[in-house]
Amino acid sequence: MPRFYITTPIYYVNDAPHVGHAYCTVNADALARWHRLRGDDVFFLTGTDEHGQKVARTAEEHGESPEAWTDKLAPRFAEAWRALEVSNDDFIRTTEARHRRAVQAFLTRIHDNGYIVKGTYRGQYCVACEQYYSEDELLEGNLCPVHRRPVELLEEENYFFRLSAFQQRLVDWYEAHPDAVAPEPKRNEALSFIKGGLHDISITRTSIDWGVPVPWDEGHVFYVWYDALVNYLTAIGFGEDEDRFETWWPAVHHLIGKEIIRFHCVWWPAMCMAAGIDPPAHVQVHGWLLVGGEKMSKSSLNQIAPADLIADYGVDAVRYHLLRDVPLGSDGDFSAEGITARYNADLANNLGNLLQRVATVVGSKCGGIGPAPSASGRLADEATEATEAAVAAWDAGQPHLALEATWRLVRAANAALEAAEPWKAEPGPEVERVLGDALEALRLVALLAAPAMPTATAAVWSRIGLPGSPADHRLPGDATWGGYPGGVPVEKGAPLFPRRKG
Repeated sequence: MPRFYITTPIYYVNDAPHVGHAYCTVNADALARWHRLRGDDVFFLTGTDEHGQKVARTAEEHGESPEAWTDKLAPRFAEAWRALEVSNDDFIRTTEARHRRAVQAFLTRIHDNGYIVKGTYRGQYCVACEQYYSEDELLEGNLCPVHRRPVELLEEENYFFRLSAFQQRLVDWYEAHPDAVAPEPKRNEALSFIKGGLHDISITRTSIDWGVPVPWDEGHVFYVWYDALVNYLTAIGFGEDEDRFETWWPAVHHLIGKEIIRFHCVWWPAMCMAAGIDPPAHVQVHGWLLVGGEKMSKSSLNQIAPADLIADYGVDAVRYHLLRDVPLGSDGDFSAEGITARYNADLANNLGNLLQRVATVVGSKCGGIGPAPSASGRLADEATEATEAAVAAWDAGQPHLALEATWRLVRAANAALEAAEPWKAEPGPEVERVLGDALEALRLVALLAAPAMPTATAAVWSRIGLPGSPADHRLPGDATWGGYPGGVPVEKGAPLFPRRKG
């Protein structure tokens, strides 16, 4: 059985989750759900990043200990993902004992291999990024290029990771694995940085104690990024269950934001090489979800809570908008106007209207019993084309293209009904053919859109008289035209997506 291991970044607990976090997590969830539909053995990991100076300072600002602060914030992320119907198999917290053991085992291996050495580091540090920047990377006024806040000059005794020793090995690895990072411009960005020259990097701290202790030198804790990256190994048993670890690694798919390319596409593969394991197989980089042209952040005060959107639009509409309107790899704008327009156009006017119209006419012309589809015809051909395109897009990790193809089928089914006008015709074979074809289109749409909208597609499935849910099926085989059995009761029900006012 093919295996699919997918991860999100683990999110800092310096504030509550916002829709920018949800964008990445919902995309990862949709891809995990797709691969389950494909029959793959899936492991989907997300979690929270709870160490480091940023978290310690935020806790202090709120008059709490880091432990109390992280215990309060981490469950909010888990709750947000449950509300968004995220189907993660594990939720990791970097304060867990299993993670401390894995970090210490992994970095001790790198130390023992001779790639961690002691020294003193002095540099400009952004606490919000938990990252040092060179002078030429800073904006005017010594501002962080990401957060546009003043950086701090830090100097302390550290252990250094000998990143410079891996420059050529990384170049060779990238050239041997051209698809390791997507999209291609982000791969080129990482490769250009590597070819520009790598310097050894600080990997421990003595100025704070909120972190994983360095086992070979008391008084040092590991720098938060070198703690956080190891979570991908912790969850699959590194250092404790080698059989499980070897089952899942290195065939992992990291989904990350573009601001953390350097960590995941330079530092992380080099660390894996230093520890004697293969680098991760694939990193998919996504853009930022912008509000008013700015990245969502606590400092910008433009955060939107997922729970507020769900209360207003419903979970399926929120998931659909996040997946449909922002291609992975590109920045995208998030607005109330945008989600409302997409809701009305695609969900209320197209899918919801198709379901309501078919159920109503089956009730009036067929006694509420759905007829079987025809063996072939124009809609069957359009369905086959749309299905093939959607399957290919999901396989390529492009949910927006998969949903675009699926909604071509929704629109084709609506157009076929408009052309035939079965509500005006007398009951008989022609009406049954038109309605059977529309019901089959709905069945296929429910299968193809299930990774994006698990609850709504399950409702479609049930209303057209099918047992179980789309998740019980396997694609692409079960998405072949002609699978609707006919002879089953069709339920009208309330509108699935009532039209919204602007």
